[in-house]
Amino acid sequence: MRRDVFQAIADPTRRAIITLIALQAMTPNAIAENFHTTRQAISKHLRILTECEVVKQEQRGREIYYQLEAGKLKEMDIWIEQFRKIWEAKFDQLDKVLSTMKKQKK
Repeated sequence: MRRDVFQAIADPTRRAIITLIALQAMTPNAIAENFHTTRQAISKHLRILTECEVVKQEQRGREIYYQLEAGKLKEMDIWIEQFRKIWEAKFDQLDKVLSTMKKQKK
């Protein structure tokens, strides 16, 4: 099964992992210390994030470090941008209506 970036962010734990490693590369054990779950559960989340290409692994000696692949998140931003523009237009329309109503009350 091919995974995409939206599957990566579908789970709150994976979103938290993304936030955590956005600041610095971390080992699975260091990541797991930030959660009240098993090391195996974190490994599963890291595997999904890797399959979605949101994180990448880097071998440093005996340790594997996971770091954010920020460019992959750009796909999400591009997709969301179309909706952002729609909602901004709707809010602009609402501002105009509210402004008109406010002027009419005076």
